Amino acid sequence: MTSPAQAVGQIVEAAGPRVPALLSDVEDRLAELVRGHGEVLATHAGATIAAGGKRLRPLLVLLAAGPPDDDAPDVVRCAVAVELVHSATLVHDDVLDAADLRRGRPTVWASAGRDMAIAVGDLLFSRAFAEMALTGSLASVRSLSRASSALAEGELLQREDAWNADVSVERYLHRCELKTAALFEASCELGAQHGARDTERGLRAFGRRIGLAFQLLDDVLDVSGPPERTGKPRGTDLLDGTVTLPLILARERDSELRELDVRAIDGPEAAAEVCDRIADTGALEESRRRALEVVAEAKTALPHSRLGDGQRTALELVADSVVDRYS
Repeated sequence: MTSPAQAVGQIVEAAGPRVPALLSDVEDRLAELVRGHGEVLATHAGATIAAGGKRLRPLLVLLAAGPPDDDAPDVVRCAVAVELVHSATLVHDDVLDAADLRRGRPTVWASAGRDMAIAVGDLLFSRAFAEMALTGSLASVRSLSRASSALAEGELLQREDAWNADVSVERYLHRCELKTAALFEASCELGAQHGARDTERGLRAFGRRIGLAFQLLDDVLDVSGPPERTGKPRGTDLLDGTVTLPLILARERDSELRELDVRAIDGPEAAAEVCDRIADTGALEESRRRALEVVAEAKTALPHSRLGDGQRTALELVADSVVDRYS
């Protein structure tokens, strides 16, 4: 299995020599933007951004834009903005979930409390839109605004569905499209707006499907673990009352799971036992199969023209990396 770092390296290499420099510009700008708001707030915001993982969403912005041209500074701003929005949602999610760990590290909520976590998330959101305004592109501001509204709506739906084991597959998928896929879609859309505009529709569809597959596979990983890979106990979603596709499918196959009261899962050990039962039904394999179908649809959605060979290869490698991460 290719490691996340190796996968990103392959994507960047395929995309061409300018992408590493642009990614470096993104990192420099992210670090710069959290300064000047007081030492405590800047420290927690900076730590949140530094723990941001592979920068998949900013990378999608750069890849969707294609070869850098005079718009390169604005493409970097768009990449920075989507990462700031993503980081803000993670901080606020951890408040809502009372989560102690994120990627194996203490959350802002756990280390500094609720008020500081809310302030950090608010700062990141506000800096994202301030950065996007510097592009002077109303279309780009609208794209990020639509995605941010979708994220909020998806979170509200997830809260409304909490502890409800009768959530349908259709409702779950709609929630995933709002809460996760919307920002992937916006990342590709923003890149296309500053690249070849006639690629925008296909790239949006690509991003939306990659985001959906990402969430489907993330929910599989929550059940399958192991904790040393995910940075959190197996079944964390169950303990939060979040019903995902593996449980939905497993309940169709197991009568005891069909009668399960999610609120009765009273700790990590009980959650792990439910995870084992879900796995025994074959629901994880079915969830993975559905995710792979979505990834295949994403590749098919890529525009047939106006994409350079390196650009197309890099985007296809992004799709493969989403799958490989959960293999």
